[in-house]
Amino acid sequence: MTSPRPRTRRLRAATGLAVAGIAAALTLTGCSATNPMTTENEYDSSDGVSAEIGQVKALNFLVASKAKGEPGALLGALQNTSAKDQTVTITLGTDDQTVGVPAGQTVLLDAPGGNTDTNVEVVFESIPEPPGAVVTVTVATTDAGSVELDVPILDGSDYASSVPTPSPSSTS
Repeated sequence: MTSPRPRTRRLRAATGLAVAGIAAALTLTGCSATNPMTTENEYDSSDGVSAEIGQVKALNFLVASKAKGEPGALLGALQNTSAKDQTVTITLGTDDQTVGVPAGQTVLLDAPGGNTDTNVEVVFESIPEPPGAVVTVTVATTDAGSVELDVPILDGSDYASSVPTPSPSSTS
């Protein structure tokens, strides 16, 4: 009776490890091979809604207001991915606000934080719905037309520093 040669045992062990390594690699990459990586998906990271109008992105729009009929601040950001300055018109009812967005830049709309020095306040005089509802906001550019967004209204419990107060002329 002869015993297997040591070289054969090492070869079998190496083959076994290689097969186990290939099986592990296939098992571990199986999810990403059949499912897209969720970190590559764009999503609204907060309470707001987003849209694209040509090469301008309206990001994470929401309105902070105390009550129906009170002023409301639009929070979010406008990002211009083009090489041309853009003028964006934001409309709620009959109230129009215009925001300039430089080429390749992001302009925050009364949004805290961020990595830009440009912060613009967009305040609508009277919000037609109470907090908890949505309002239709139209975002338009001269190059790409417009899009309507159903923007949520929040009462300010999470955005208290952004809720506008009525101006003296609107309370008289």
